[in-house]
Amino acid sequence: MMNITVIIPNYNGKQYLKTCFESVRMQNHLHQVIVVDNGSSDGSVDFIRENYPDFTLLENEKNLGFAAAVNQGVKASRTDYFFLLNNDVELEHNCTSNLLECIETDEKIFAVSSRMVQYQDRGKMDDAGDEYTILGWTRRVGYDKPTEKYNEPQEVFSACGGASLYRKKVLRDIGYFDENFFTYLEDVDLSYRARIYGYKCVYCPGAVVYHVGSATSGGRYNQFKIPLSARNNVYLPYKNMPWPQLMVNMIFLLMGFFIKYLFFLRQGYGKLYLQGLNEGVHSLNVIRRVKFKRKHWKNYFKIEWLLIKNTLLFIFF
Repeated sequence: MMNITVIIPNYNGKQYLKTCFESVRMQNHLHQVIVVDNGSSDGSVDFIRENYPDFTLLENEKNLGFAAAVNQGVKASRTDYFFLLNNDVELEHNCTSNLLECIETDEKIFAVSSRMVQYQDRGKMDDAGDEYTILGWTRRVGYDKPTEKYNEPQEVFSACGGASLYRKKVLRDIGYFDENFFTYLEDVDLSYRARIYGYKCVYCPGAVVYHVGSATSGGRYNQFKIPLSARNNVYLPYKNMPWPQLMVNMIFLLMGFFIKYLFFLRQGYGKLYLQGLNEGVHSLNVIRRVKFKRKHWKNYFKIEWLLIKNTLLFIFF
């Protein structure tokens, strides 16, 4: 039964496509594949047309951003679940079937994050899901740690948009990926909204993905990523926290921003980071805040506890 759509946004990633696409084709579970090209200029579109005519190709004239590309793919899909996938990954053959088995164990699971392993060093983790803290920081669970430490499933704050399976019908309640984010943290924002509505995200160790990492943006810290991430770090709490929660957490958020600034200042990127924060503060009018609903009040307390717990784990472990 074909109940998964694989959605792969692409922007000038031609060199990675063959490895990614062939591993998708080799999956032991039937699925539809939608590739959304964001105005690539490296021959990606011709490559896909010539070699993968069975894939649905959606073409944009320019780079609309990761979030917009994903939304296009989701809206074009006709399945219960969609598997969001970066173009710089390679899947083990049972990845999608293991993700599906996991998500179908509980109707309250919104998304399942795969076991993302570093492509060049397959003994180390890249991501086992993402955590969010009261300081406004995100943390990749397991990053750079031995893979054998992450053999058990666990709940995570957010699924990583690089290789995660999502329950499509939930988007009717919580909305799609926020295109104002363009790229970075749009997956955490989506999972945050899902938690407000009482859903959860889990990590599935049996769904193995090998990830090159930062293939499109060009590295972990760069002039493209730093200001965008900083801006989106402002958007994320403003959008999802009701005013009382935001006021309570404001001192911690400001503390987190200041510590991050000192970090990037030492790296030579302090000005870029401040630029992103400034843009975020002065463009909050584009963000549509999540409307507070009284029936969800317990979920806000659960989220607050998670933010505190994740902060303590971040500091002490």
